[in-house]
Amino acid sequence: MNRYLKIQDIEDSKNKTIHFTFENKIDGIDCVTPIKAELTAKSLGEFIEIKGHISGTVNLECDLCLDKFKYKLDFDIDELFSKKSLIDEDSQNGEKEYEIKDGQFVTDLNGAEEIDIYDLLYQSVILNFPNKKVCGINCKGKEYLSQDDNYDPRLDVFKNLQINPKE
Repeated sequence: MNRYLKIQDIEDSKNKTIHFTFENKIDGIDCVTPIKAELTAKSLGEFIEIKGHISGTVNLECDLCLDKFKYKLDFDIDELFSKKSLIDEDSQNGEKEYEIKDGQFVTDLNGAEEIDIYDLLYQSVILNFPNKKVCGINCKGKEYLSQDDNYDPRLDVFKNLQINPKE
């Protein structure tokens, strides 16, 4: 798959819809398996909608014990891109009114003629990582981090730190 999806290709396609797949590792993400995406791009007039499903397995670092663990990705995406700038240059403040429905976000393409699918997938995967990355319900992270052999001598500089309150 090409990294970029040309808007004109969508406009010229049957029903103004293109189906495409992605199956590859993504730079900057520790992928165990390739990231798989089944996506559909559709022209909605002034907007391009990209919907689909993403799956794969990545390595994450546990927030408690700092060990790596495998995390399965399995989620849907629904992204909306504005072909024209969302800012109307004719308005006095340079702002155009645009109603955004609950939970909807629109990416302004600022006149670009293509969409970076690779970047879209990277951002979608990163945003779907859990807020608290824990390797398992029985993680012993607190015990591991409280052991005396985890002493870091670089922190000795703070032992004699004195804070004098302002009067």
